[in-house]
Amino acid sequence: MTRRPRTARLAAAALAGALALGASGCATGTPIDNIVEGLVDQGVEQITSGIDESIRGLVDDVLGGVELTTDGEAPSSFPSEVPLTGEVLGGGAGPEGSGWVVRTRLSSAAQFDEAAAALEAAGFAGSGVSSDDASGYGAFTSGSYRVDLSVATDAQGEVTATYVVTPA
Repeated sequence: MTRRPRTARLAAAALAGALALGASGCATGTPIDNIVEGLVDQGVEQITSGIDESIRGLVDDVLGGVELTTDGEAPSSFPSEVPLTGEVLGGGAGPEGSGWVVRTRLSSAAQFDEAAAALEAAGFAGSGVSSDDASGYGAFTSGSYRVDLSVATDAQGEVTATYVVTPA
């Protein structure tokens, strides 16, 4: 019998928390009810603070070697010869060096030109490069990698660059 202790514990804790929260809505305000409500609140806080790490672990288990980052860092296996422009938001890496994606925040869409120039200075040749006031796209290749760089501005004015890197 295969056991999945992390998922089983998470599911049991979430179910217990939901049942306890449902029951605490009917509390009469006695000291026992207040103690139970305090314990439930602590349990819910512990569950929610651990969800990110648990989900990341589940994704790693299910996808077999995929690395996801949401902590402002590129995946640890991201190729150092691919320069990134802007503030790194996070990314992902396929198993065994099959590919990477990194998103960065830029101050403006005009930084597409800076990102493209950084790739070219690192030895990448650009093709299909095009940009305007709100966006940009280009494919950049070297002897080792292909980088598809796209820059977009969302409805709130936030500008992000997405680097999709694959082995050449």
